[in-house]
Amino acid sequence: MKFEGMAVKETATETTITTPEACYELFKDSAKLAQEVFCIVTLNSKNKVIKEHMITMGILNSSLVHPREVFRQAITDNAAAIILAHNHPSGDPTPSSEDIKVTKQLVSAGEIIGIKVLDHVIIGDPRCLSLREEGLVRFS
Repeated sequence: MKFEGMAVKETATETTITTPEACYELFKDSAKLAQEVFCIVTLNSKNKVIKEHMITMGILNSSLVHPREVFRQAITDNAAAIILAHNHPSGDPTPSSEDIKVTKQLVSAGEIIGIKVLDHVIIGDPRCLSLREEGLVRFS
């Protein structure tokens, strides 16, 4: 996904996201941004990418995220699941307590409306961190 003012990338490919590194490949351009951006990848029932969406653009070390904006895009795409992703401009993908809190809130909202949140990948430079793999959040 290019972050030069584009909020949505029409993917419509046979791309299947199976690892945090695959998600990193979609959003690695965000690692070079000076502010945080919060994005989602919408997936069909076979975990094939439907679209990539930039949900919010924040400031140096935070981005305001609300379930309403996240799931509006997922519902519009008729997604079965989503993967959350955001960058840390510092390059260090270590999650903050707020990152964990927001992720738990979004997982709960997804359970209510029937759209699974599969992971939250934090994009650093040159690596990423998966909250699922780190066991920091219980995903459905």
